Amino acid sequence: MYKDLDPLLHSQLRLAIVSILMTGESADFNQIMDITKATSGNISVQIKKLQDAGYIEVVKSFKNNYQNTALKITNKGIKAFENYVECLKQYIK
Repeated sequence: MYKDLDPLLHSQLRLAIVSILMTGESADFNQIMDITKATSGNISVQIKKLQDAGYIEVVKSFKNNYQNTALKITNKGIKAFENYVECLKQYIK
């Protein structure tokens, strides 16, 4: 039986952001933009959706006198990503 895929992670950009965060401690906004090649406005919208769902934590600070937005995946986000991957495996079998 096929399980429903998490609609929040089924978006290509949101899935990319969470995938990036799964590989390391954290990433900043510019790293996400460089890797995904998405616009800053689109990334901002997707970050907000992931943050509202509790999948990522957003930490704003200053780095060399410039505003820095750092992203970190939460335990809830890790579980959601792992569940999403398991559901995908059901479709692949």
